[in-house]
Amino acid sequence: MNGFELAIVWVGWVLAGASPGPATLGIAATSMSEGRQQGLAFAAGILAGGAFWGIAAALGMGALMLTYAWLFTTVKYAGAAYLLYLAIKSLRSAFSDGAIADGAVAKGTSLAAFKKGALVHLTNPKAILSWGAVFSIVLPPSAPGSHIAGMFVFLYTGGMLVFIGYAYLFSTPKAVAVYRDARRWFELAFAALFGAASVKILTVRAE
Repeated sequence: MNGFELAIVWVGWVLAGASPGPATLGIAATSMSEGRQQGLAFAAGILAGGAFWGIAAALGMGALMLTYAWLFTTVKYAGAAYLLYLAIKSLRSAFSDGAIADGAVAKGTSLAAFKKGALVHLTNPKAILSWGAVFSIVLPPSAPGSHIAGMFVFLYTGGMLVFIGYAYLFSTPKAVAVYRDARRWFELAFAALFGAASVKILTVRAE
């Protein structure tokens, strides 16, 4: 592929990563509620999960999951169950007058936020399918390891830009003020979107 084609792939990857989903919702909610440091910790967990799936796809785990359907199904149901759990927690938080519940927001220590971010991404089977699809489309089957590694780093920088950018954007004073004024509506939206993501994951097929 030439430079222009690679740029198109990178822009498409960034736009896909920036679209509303469990990762971006979690980062936005955590950054608005708990501040930039906590949002960055959550984003770091998302990036760690993305690195795991990217490396796994590069090593052929995507093909393994397609061969052994039970493995893909296990990850799919685990991911759907976890997102449904987050949806329920967010819904309960929306109708609570007390402290914000541990739904979309990662409360506690930075390590807890990191773990939650990683878990959100590790339980999403779409992540490895996305990486596997890009590798198979962009790179020929005979591509050497150095080319695969280079493509991983090339795309991974896009993920870093998106997720770290979300943490900075949604931790600005204006974003925090808007969130605090309309917390209940945000929590209801998070509940609906996490629930929709859970259903969407259940419809993902290993093809």
